[in-house]
Amino acid sequence: MAFKTGDFVKVEKDGVFFEGHVIPGDTGFITLKMTGGGYVAGFRENEVRVTLLSPAAAPSEAPKQVVRNTVKGAGIQIIPSGKKITILTTGGTIAAYVHQDTRTVKPSFTGEDLLLEVPELEGFADFKVRDVFSLLSENMKPANWKELAQVIYDEIKAGADGIIVTHGTDTMTYSAAAAAYMIDTPVPIVFTGSQRSPDRPSSDNHMNLMCAARAAAGDIAEVLLVMHGSMSDDFCSVHRAVKARKMHTSRRDTFKSVNMFPLANMDYFTGELTFLSDYAGYAKRGENELKIVPVLEEKCAIVKFVPGADPSIFDYYVEKGYKGIVLEGVGLGHVSDEWIPSLKKAADKKIPVVVTSQCINGSTSLGTYETGLAMREAGVAEAVDQLTESVFVKLMWLLGQGLTYEKVKELISTEIKGDMSSMIID
Repeated sequence: MAFKTGDFVKVEKDGVFFEGHVIPGDTGFITLKMTGGGYVAGFRENEVRVTLLSPAAAPSEAPKQVVRNTVKGAGIQIIPSGKKITILTTGGTIAAYVHQDTRTVKPSFTGEDLLLEVPELEGFADFKVRDVFSLLSENMKPANWKELAQVIYDEIKAGADGIIVTHGTDTMTYSAAAAAYMIDTPVPIVFTGSQRSPDRPSSDNHMNLMCAARAAAGDIAEVLLVMHGSMSDDFCSVHRAVKARKMHTSRRDTFKSVNMFPLANMDYFTGELTFLSDYAGYAKRGENELKIVPVLEEKCAIVKFVPGADPSIFDYYVEKGYKGIVLEGVGLGHVSDEWIPSLKKAADKKIPVVVTSQCINGSTSLGTYETGLAMREAGVAEAVDQLTESVFVKLMWLLGQGLTYEKVKELISTEIKGDMSSMIID
C-alpha cells in the first residue's frame, strides 16, 4: 500500500512500534515525523509492516478542529486558544528538505506542509496560511522586508489575532527588525525558524513552531523571535526581535538576547511563560493601534573598522552617494585617528554615521577617550547598546521617511521599539 504525505501511520519493525505522520523522504524508505517531540525516523519499506491509522486531509478540506489536550507519549498540553492565527512562510530551513540529486538543503514545501509537520496544533487555533516567499534567507532583500511587512499589516487588519512568520535563521533578525520598526501592532508578530531541516532527526522545527503558535496567541503584542532556548527539547526563549542575534552557526539555541535577558522562557510541554525582563515591560495585546510606515532607504551600508584599515574604505560609500552608514568600531566604538577626516567629510555631506561596537555586550561611549571625543566632534552618532543589525535597519527606516539629517541623528540614538536596554549585562 502506498502512503502519502500527511498520512498518520503505525510502523512495526522487529516487534517495536512507531507512530507518526508520513513526510517526504528517499525512494524505498518511509519517513515519519513521530508524535511526542517531532523527531524524524526513516525505515526501509521492505523491512517493516506499516498500518494506516488516519489518512491525510485532502488539500481542499478545511483544517480539522480536533482538540488534543495531551499528546500521547509526550505529555504536551494543548489548550485551545480560540484565536485566528496567520502563518506566513518565507522559506528557510524550516521549509526545506535535503534533496537527493544535490544532497543540499533548499526550500521545498508550503505552510500547509508545515502544519502537517506539527499535528498537535490541530484545534489550538484557526490557522490561515499564506506562502509569501520561498527563499533561503541570504537571498532576502529590503524589498522583501517591505512586502512582508505589508502582508503582515493586511492580515492583522483583516482580523488575525496573531501572526507567525517562518523564516531562515541567517538573516531573520534583519527581517524581524524591519517588521518591528515599520509596524505598530496590537497583536503578537512572531518570527521562528529552524537550524536543522524537518527531515533530520534532530530538527528543531516542531518545537519552535509549537512555541511560536502559543506566543502568537498570547499577550505580548510585539515583534518577537521565538526559538529553542537550550540544546534540549525543553523550552523556547521569547526574544524581543530588535535585541536578538544569531550567535552560533548550527546550535539549535543559536539566538540570544544581547544586553538584556529574553522577555520570557516558554515551557515546551505546558506553554507556561517565565518572565525574565520585568524591568523592560512589554506591549500588551490591544494596547497599540495598528499602523504601518513601510519605507526604507536602501542606499545604506555597514562598514567594519579593523586595525590598520585604510579610511578610503569608508570614503568609497561617501563618494558613491550612500545616504547613511553604520560604522562598527572597536571597544567603546573607536576607529583610528586617520579616519576622523573621512568622518567629517560625511558630516559635511549630511550623511548620518552611527557607530556600534564589535563587542557583543556593552555600550558605545565616545566620551571616554580622546579618539571618541574627536569622533563625536566629527558628527558621529552613537548606537549605545543597539545591535549592528537592528540599528542598520533602523537607519534605513528613518532615512526612508525623509527626515532631516539632524532628526535622524537624534532618533538613531533614541530608544524605539525597545531597541535600547535600560540594563547592561556585565
